[in-house]
Amino acid sequence: MTTTPAGNAYKKNLILAVTVIFGLLLFMFSIDFLTYSLARLNNEVANTLFMATSNPFVGLFIGLLTTALIQSSSTVSAMVVVLVASGNLTLAQAVPLIMGANIGTTLTSTLVAFGYIMKKKSFRKALSAGVLHDLFNIITVILLLPLEVYFGLLSKLSAWITQGFGDGSTTFEGEPGYQGFFLRPLSIYLSEWLQWPLLALLVGVMLLVGSIKVLSSMAYRSLITPNFKKVRKHIFNFPYRSFAYGMFFTAAVQSSTVTTSLMVTAVATGKVALRKVFPFIMGANLGTTITAVIAALYKTEAAISVAIVHVLFNLIGAMLFLPYPGLREIPVRMARSFGKKTASTRFIGFAYILLTFFIIPFFLIYFNQSR
Repeated sequence: MTTTPAGNAYKKNLILAVTVIFGLLLFMFSIDFLTYSLARLNNEVANTLFMATSNPFVGLFIGLLTTALIQSSSTVSAMVVVLVASGNLTLAQAVPLIMGANIGTTLTSTLVAFGYIMKKKSFRKALSAGVLHDLFNIITVILLLPLEVYFGLLSKLSAWITQGFGDGSTTFEGEPGYQGFFLRPLSIYLSEWLQWPLLALLVGVMLLVGSIKVLSSMAYRSLITPNFKKVRKHIFNFPYRSFAYGMFFTAAVQSSTVTTSLMVTAVATGKVALRKVFPFIMGANLGTTITAVIAALYKTEAAISVAIVHVLFNLIGAMLFLPYPGLREIPVRMARSFGKKTASTRFIGFAYILLTFFIIPFFLIYFNQSR
């Protein structure tokens, strides 16, 4: 019996749908399992692990370094949601972590640019595109972090918005009062079977990373089609359309590193101008918040507040630049200038990556803990 092309397409779509549903269920379970495992940890252990976040600037660099090391702001933001939902982290402490994660996730696109290091012209363009993502997030942090530290802008605004969603259960202490997923019995069973909370925590992190990988790869395969490539050629002349594509595409693959890395390649090969790719990058920054939003499906005010903080940070950053062509030129020119200097002296690029993403964050965190 022969199968028709329509039949093959149906099977592929069915397999894709089942895989995406499986990935989503695995993601939801990993979040619930992590929260339950964290709640079983001794409070002193949790306080020791996250003590440094009492300093907002160190919290910023913890988020940056953690994301740079595991290369997934989606994982870090989901973990922050878990920590706040489990009561081990306050909303005010979570805000700098989210900001740091937004900077740390830009490392991948910058590293992708070094794949063109042997071609000076392509390397200059690629690095400019990679650094543009860095600069956008760094500038946004410079503007919003002081407002958060001194006025609690994001945390208070998110708490106010959250009041329309929650029922007052902002903390999590054991089982009572906590609205877990329907998968909670499975979380309890697995946690008791593993016995050791730290081992359960490690398993939860592995499940979380694995679920995000499944969702990313499946959604990515469904979108990178010949038809999508044809559409992509016509979006970059319109900033708001480009922003929308960046947002929805990144929300689908749950990884801004995937979409921004694609833009680095597009700029390096001359398919898209650096100036025109900036709105897409801003959209990608907002789209990546979908993971925190999904993680906040607990319906507790704490989890929802963290997700809203993540959305607000990226949305405000985009609104600062997107409507104003003159302001959009500032990070574009800075990125282009950095690309030119690094193309001439490649050591600058390596020094920038090591200092920004690893050395400075590590020493700030280390010296703060040694006090």
